[in-house]
Amino acid sequence: MDGWDPMSDEASQTIEPSLAGGRRIVIITGLSGAGKSNALRAFEDAGYFCIDNLPPRMIPAVMETSGSGGPEDIVVVMDIRGRRYFGEELERSLEAVEKDEAWEKRILFIDSDEPTLVRRYKESRRPHPNATDGDVLEGIRAERRDLAPLRERADLVVDTSGYSALDARIRFKKLAESLSSKLTVSLISFGFKNGAPLDVDMLLDARFLANPHYDPELRPLTGYDEPVKEAVLGQKDAREFLDKTSDLLTFLVPRYEVEGKTYFTLGVGCTGGRHRSVAIVEELARRLREGGADVDLFVRHRDLEES
Repeated sequence: MDGWDPMSDEASQTIEPSLAGGRRIVIITGLSGAGKSNALRAFEDAGYFCIDNLPPRMIPAVMETSGSGGPEDIVVVMDIRGRRYFGEELERSLEAVEKDEAWEKRILFIDSDEPTLVRRYKESRRPHPNATDGDVLEGIRAERRDLAPLRERADLVVDTSGYSALDARIRFKKLAESLSSKLTVSLISFGFKNGAPLDVDMLLDARFLANPHYDPELRPLTGYDEPVKEAVLGQKDAREFLDKTSDLLTFLVPRYEVEGKTYFTLGVGCTGGRHRSVAIVEELARRLREGGADVDLFVRHRDLEES
């Protein structure tokens, strides 16, 4: 990606810098079983002062204590266990955080699909905190409805559907580190037949390209393999698509950095998530690396890893 300049004259003239060096509070919430505990441990390992299951009305008091010599980077976990505190009280607490210009606020919502959550609860044999009469699925659906307004307010939604425990730890580790340093760019390939990922900031569709699946010799291969790469990237439309997408990232990423955005996720989909989207994501990652972008890069091939 030629000409990559995160602090170009154009960017500095059009975008005001965000808060630098101020205190940071990260509010983690989301569905039970989606991975909030893993996220909390990742932030704790990154040096944050972490508080689990804090009533929203206590957030301003924690911030005030920090201002008197306490920790400067705080993580607060709030979930359905404290549902009686949600509603207007939570809204007032979040508004108080937003008004305090000395603090940088992030709301992180951890999500996952129903099959993944049901499977996790069956494997752990723990009761769902919102389930009645042992109906885990209905408990999940009720919790999703209760937390929908908070999900809408989130700065970042992380979907852990299908993640292994190791995948989740790596993802949250990178996220925790990115909030304290440079922008993390996450590139995810997927198959539309399995549903689009929930946690993308931008989604691109590569199904307009010729599909290697219909070539008997290429079908058993993946976008990692050279014959598939040549079949996909050798198409004129693929090259133009990559050029335009690279130009778009060159434009967006430095502006996200200046605005204080810490995490940007781009999803690229094809039908099955094994050929076209994998090859495109790998090529985009290569261009980002060779273009000298000062970002942490995270690449995941969702449906290739789970197949």
